[in-house]
Amino acid sequence: MAYVREITAASADTLNQTFHAQREAHIICGDALTITVNALDLEAVETFNMPIYNPGQVGTDRVYSSYQLQYYLVDKDGCIMFPTLGKIHVEGMTVSQLRDTLTAEISKSVVDPIVNVHFANFQITVLGEVTRPGRYNVTSERVTIFDALGLAGDMTPYGRRDNILVSREVNGKMQFERLNINNAGIYSSPFFYLQQNDVVYVEPNGVRAVNSQNS
Repeated sequence: MAYVREITAASADTLNQTFHAQREAHIICGDALTITVNALDLEAVETFNMPIYNPGQVGTDRVYSSYQLQYYLVDKDGCIMFPTLGKIHVEGMTVSQLRDTLTAEISKSVVDPIVNVHFANFQITVLGEVTRPGRYNVTSERVTIFDALGLAGDMTPYGRRDNILVSREVNGKMQFERLNINNAGIYSSPFFYLQQNDVVYVEPNGVRAVNSQNS
């Protein structure tokens, strides 16, 4: 199946004038974040890290070696409770902005802290005429519409490539965008890069729609 049929050397030059690199995903209420703080003096940053826990030991006397990092859940007010620093408003920040904010605060008491921030629940859902519809965990926070289709095993021959619906929640309201992946203009769409919890729906073409009505 041919995608983005309009791309040529000349059109690529035009696209690069309007194409913008990935804008980082912004933290929203309900996100889960893993945050770790390190430094040469490990004792100095100990109070800025949540303890690592072993879920296999809960309620049992058995010992397991599968330790996990705890995550910070962004509450309905857009805040997290961070050790030592207390309540921090993070909604609307990117992970790099939150990293810089925490680094600045922790630097007041720790020499050269290294802060890492990642989404623990960056997921997208792909439905409709794809080989493997479902909900997918994304390890990278940079995922395009083509990445999503690749995770789902690509579109079936019955999927409409000119009318892919992406739905997204922004500030408590739903936004919708229809993408035509045959058109080079898709690279200029703010929905080309997906955000956490986006839903991608591939509509069936006329043949599949008729068959489903008759079944």
